[in-house]
Amino acid sequence: MARIRTIKPEAFASESLAQVSLSAERTFFGLLTQADDHGRYRDQAAVIAGLLWSLRPEHGPMGVEDDLTQLAGADLICRYEGADGKRYLHMVTWSRHQKINRPSGVRHPGCPHHDGAPRHSEPSQPPQGAFTAPSVPPHGALTEGSREMREPPVKRDEAAGQDGFSEPSMRARGGRAEPGVSPHGPDLGPRIMDLGSVPVGAASGPAPDTVSARQLTGEFVAACAHRPPEKLLGRLGREVNQLLGEGIAPGHIRAGLERLRTKGLSPSVLPSLVNEAMNADPPAARAAHRPWTNPADVESAYGGDL
Repeated sequence: MARIRTIKPEAFASESLAQVSLSAERTFFGLLTQADDHGRYRDQAAVIAGLLWSLRPEHGPMGVEDDLTQLAGADLICRYEGADGKRYLHMVTWSRHQKINRPSGVRHPGCPHHDGAPRHSEPSQPPQGAFTAPSVPPHGALTEGSREMREPPVKRDEAAGQDGFSEPSMRARGGRAEPGVSPHGPDLGPRIMDLGSVPVGAASGPAPDTVSARQLTGEFVAACAHRPPEKLLGRLGREVNQLLGEGIAPGHIRAGLERLRTKGLSPSVLPSLVNEAMNADPPAARAAHRPWTNPADVESAYGGDL
């Protein structure tokens, strides 16, 4: 069963692969997909040719046998005979280039030339008194010392995470906090600024003209002889609130409300009335009235028509 394998970029600069032909290199890459999770496969040139060269009939079993001979000569594969008398091959560099997450069980017998030897030798113990560099844990790993640094000890009589608090954080509703203690006596007010001081700078300027839709609607109701229907007031409040949200000055909205009240119009026309109050052209200046007087020079004024 073919599997998805990994081909590293360094494979194309491998000196071992450079010793074999291009067809042998292609056979080697194809064997990566056919070998089991331990890098072993049956040494059958005809079967390998049918799997890897089925669309290239010019490269048959004889060509694949030549490829396997070249790969074995370059120490890229090891050809051996199992205890069952069958021929197998083993990819020598398999463990260095293929990382299998969950390898399957043993499908083929191990290679007596590579699998029988121990992979790692036991590290020799350093002589007594020799300096040894401390081992550096991988990034993100926790050691015994780091655990002690990151997790503070928890007292038996206190819950975890609560050993630093001796009083509840939340104050009871309606209660008063105790006055702070300062070297000059009890703290009865703000620490930064005295209660009687007058703020300076921008804070001492006049308060901005900030009104709400409820306030403007209340002024409209107060100016009416009788209270308008609630449905009309609800719709009027929504229109006023939308105009305030657009940043329109309350003075223009008041002018629009005054025109709406005097004309008895629907609240839906309030934006038009506000726009009229905002953008109405000023009345043109009339020419000064001049009373009629007879001209002093009749001849020049009428040209002899009289």
